[in-house]
Amino acid sequence: MPEIPPALPAQCCRQCATEVVAPMLSCPACGTLVHADELKRLAAAAQQAEPSEALALWRQAIGLLPPDSQQYTLLASKIETISRGLEINPPAGTKPGGRKWKGTAAGTGGVFLMLLAKFKGAIFLLFGQGKLLLLGLTKMTTLMTMFASLGIYWRIFGWRLAVGGILCIYVHEMGHVYALRRLGIKATAPMFIPGFGAVIFLQQQFFSPREDARHGLAGPTWGLGASVIAALLGLLFHSPLCLLVAQFNAWINLWNLTPVWQLDGSRGFHALRRPERIIASLAFVAAWLPLDVHRHGDGSDSIALGVRLAFIAAACCVYGVMRKNEPEATDSRAIWQYVGLCAALTAFNWVPVPPVS
Repeated sequence: MPEIPPALPAQCCRQCATEVVAPMLSCPACGTLVHADELKRLAAAAQQAEPSEALALWRQAIGLLPPDSQQYTLLASKIETISRGLEINPPAGTKPGGRKWKGTAAGTGGVFLMLLAKFKGAIFLLFGQGKLLLLGLTKMTTLMTMFASLGIYWRIFGWRLAVGGILCIYVHEMGHVYALRRLGIKATAPMFIPGFGAVIFLQQQFFSPREDARHGLAGPTWGLGASVIAALLGLLFHSPLCLLVAQFNAWINLWNLTPVWQLDGSRGFHALRRPERIIASLAFVAAWLPLDVHRHGDGSDSIALGVRLAFIAAACCVYGVMRKNEPEATDSRAIWQYVGLCAALTAFNWVPVPPVS
């Protein structure tokens, strides 16, 4: 009976027995994929899954491929194709009217129609995504950091405004979670940073500026929904506190549209070419101008807070416009969404807020 050779150690290539260090995704000698079996399993599952589930499986698979391989390039293209297809034909149970809205906005260029869609989105957020909103509260990291931030904001603003602000920040972050789920991208639960809002850390990468913009602008869009709901509650129950929360939250989300660093506006700018970035910048700078004009007893005006903030916004926009990472083509949805958010969030400056007792 012939002698059976011993099994190769797990760290050796099954084809040529070359030692493979753990971070390697392919054999350095023969190029055999280390995770070939898992890749076959994921591919088989993706072929049988619905497009949204298949997208998540393909994203999981691409993480097991060497970035410099042909398979990686082909799969990245496939992921972008599926992702774009889901945006055009959203799966059942997602936000209705997306395709119709996109066609209407593109055809008419009507920012006001887009704002109407945002108010519709706020109602959908309240009733259609309740399960997702509650899901975030089951994560210990989210809860612990939320209460830490609440304690700090409590000392500064009082408990009522602190609670309202924390809930609005949470809704904003869950907007990012919603967008990432639609894109099939894994990420951590929201983590609050006292004094700086909250963050989500991505565990997978984007494969196009379009995906980055969808994720970035989803937070302010859901934040707009939170302000709409707070304002409606304020008007319904004659609550100055709810109106103040709505206005304060609108300012926070408008600030997030600043096109610098890792802020949401910077991600939105990733999908825009320079002419559209200039249009978005003008909308963003104009959004700060209506803030707070101070009149003196002699009837003269001091430099308005909004004017000072507009100068700062303009400086940030110059940086955003001049960046060289322009996409090959402008994302029309991103430009209208960005401009529409600037207009809608600015509208809360005119909400009359009585003194909060």
